[in-house]
Amino acid sequence: MDVDIKGNSEKRRGASLAFPASVLVLMIMIVPILMLFRYSFNHFDASMMVEGFTLDNYVKFFQDSYYRDVFFSTVYVAATCTVLSLVLGFPVAYFLAKTQSRYKSLFIILLVFPLMVGNVVRAAGWMVILGNAGFVNFIAQKLGLVDAPMQIMYTPLAVIIGTTGVVLPYLILTLQSVLEGIDFSVEEAAQSLGASFFTAFRRVVLPIAAPGVAAGTLLVFILCMNAYATPVLLGGTGITMMAPALYDQITKAANWPFGATLALVLVVATLLMALFSNWLIHRRYVKTMVS
Repeated sequence: MDVDIKGNSEKRRGASLAFPASVLVLMIMIVPILMLFRYSFNHFDASMMVEGFTLDNYVKFFQDSYYRDVFFSTVYVAATCTVLSLVLGFPVAYFLAKTQSRYKSLFIILLVFPLMVGNVVRAAGWMVILGNAGFVNFIAQKLGLVDAPMQIMYTPLAVIIGTTGVVLPYLILTLQSVLEGIDFSVEEAAQSLGASFFTAFRRVVLPIAAPGVAAGTLLVFILCMNAYATPVLLGGTGITMMAPALYDQITKAANWPFGATLALVLVVATLLMALFSNWLIHRRYVKTMVS
């Protein structure tokens, strides 16, 4: 009884400590979204916003093929970057979680180091690597793989490469923290019973790591859907994504109502797709654990 009372008091104390910060974060997030929601129903007359109530902005978004293409391009890039990050990041996180090397801290520092550099600087680095006179084209021409420089910059491929490079450390760090909590003796037991490495990994490690995969992919997908600097610098006019499109509407065209509409569509679509994928992964996780 005393243990239960002590546990409940600790929970209430923890909740009371987290309450002010939670309220502040909710206000910072919800108030601007509510303002954008109200702006999205206003009119845009010439160069100014007029108070009113209309659905023209939403009708324009769903009927205009240009903005539909922008939205689907954003979803395509975000989904591709998320899958690539998972494929490339899981082996690294698995290695970091299992390794007993004395250089483990150095590996983690090297992983975190890119996060200390701004997205603009990293995008500039990719511009040097992927440009017509960049490192990739230089190596490809030296090896005789191509006769003329490949056009990589200002294409969806460049945006996917650059965005994946930005979000990959986030996924690796998230997965590593989850994998380190796994008792890998279970994997060894499966292998001792005749399972191959890949079978043990697929049937034992991967289902246990499913919550971490869900959290990591959720974070990465949201970051990719809202990417701005990398698509602008690496994509140029070759691809337009939602964040640059709504930025142009608000800052260049001064069309706050339509810019607010784009922002709300982006926020709602991102949350719905992220929650659906999270639910799907957890559903598969529960089914696997039960079976």
